[in-house]
Amino acid sequence: MTSELKALFDYYEREKGIDRDRMVEVLSQALLAASKKSIGPARELRIDIDPDKGTIRAFAKLIAVEKVSNPFEEISMEKAVKRKKDAQLGDEIELEVTPQNMGRIAAQTAKQTMMQRVRMAEKENLYDEFKDRTGDVVNGTIRRFDKSDVVVDLGKFEGVMPNKERVPTEEYTIGDRMRFYVKAVEKEGARGPEIVLSRAHVNFVRRLFEFEVAEIGDRTVEISSIAREPGYRTKVAVHSGDTKVDPVGACVGLKGNRVKNIVRELNNEKVDIIRWYADPVEFIKEALKPVKVLSIQLSTDKKAARLTVREDELSKAIGRRGQNARLTSRLVGMELQIERDEHAEEVFEGQMGHAAQDLVKTLGINLETARKLVLGGMGDLQVLRQVEVEDLSDALNGDDTLAKQVFERIQSYNPAQGE
Repeated sequence: MTSELKALFDYYEREKGIDRDRMVEVLSQALLAASKKSIGPARELRIDIDPDKGTIRAFAKLIAVEKVSNPFEEISMEKAVKRKKDAQLGDEIELEVTPQNMGRIAAQTAKQTMMQRVRMAEKENLYDEFKDRTGDVVNGTIRRFDKSDVVVDLGKFEGVMPNKERVPTEEYTIGDRMRFYVKAVEKEGARGPEIVLSRAHVNFVRRLFEFEVAEIGDRTVEISSIAREPGYRTKVAVHSGDTKVDPVGACVGLKGNRVKNIVRELNNEKVDIIRWYADPVEFIKEALKPVKVLSIQLSTDKKAARLTVREDELSKAIGRRGQNARLTSRLVGMELQIERDEHAEEVFEGQMGHAAQDLVKTLGINLETARKLVLGGMGDLQVLRQVEVEDLSDALNGDDTLAKQVFERIQSYNPAQGE
């Protein structure tokens, strides 16, 4: 066991950076439990390990008595005097009790336990070295999967990306090298001390902007707020105290290169960069562009807002499955209620009605057909003269026959006759 034990100490000290004294303590505890089966319940049993020589010895403190009734706790005065010349009744005498099979015990039983304890000590080292890196972005390689969690090789250490920190649209494969956000370094995690990683955290996007945009790194441009639905879309609001700096332009970069790098790292997640305004009304309008907000009413506590848009822009303002409305609400820090504007709808209907009536008179088509053309953006005769039959068919719900008839009427229309 001598050479094997020394090799074990050397390996963990050299490769894992674990202090020898700490290893001695761990191994002593492991062997203490393992040796009791062979030695028995000896009083105050202790294990002495010499890491340099690779030797292991066991000692127990026994009470000196005239007649031994419990050999695990007592020693006769005759033997006590041999160990200690001035021994008295009741004295504690330390006696070596190393069993002959200590080598086998150490090799077969204690080694596995020690390895487990050493791994725990290694994780404690991990905590000490990594505890100040919360909030950093690190590079890592996917090593394996633990149920739905992803175990990541960070070089000297391993990190864990729990299922809830994964991006739902991303696929992870063993060997993939990626960047991860250090969400936390937990001293008492489910597996002991552990590095908790994330790719879904909103601050992952924040740190990527800090890396890619020099103006954010030096605080010329600041990120005011971020709202994210990982894998799908992120909205980032930015501003600058320097009036000469365009905060949105700085984040987008020349030919969009800066934001493209971020989007690439996020596996093509859509990223909207928005100018922040201190005025909540202006901020809401900016956050919903290109939708035009017609009116905004703020609650007295400014925690909610009711806004109206045109009906033809309502679905765009709300977004697919409400995504745009949710993200905008988080970005501006208010509960938003988005509705169609009744008055604007009346104006729109009136304008559409007039245009449709003009087409009825001009081309001799029925009102329903005229309304479909107007809704398709073809409410003006000059526009109609430039379209093809296929365009008309699209506006008329794929009715090719009707499209050809309308096309012929457009081509045969004589403005002079119309007048």
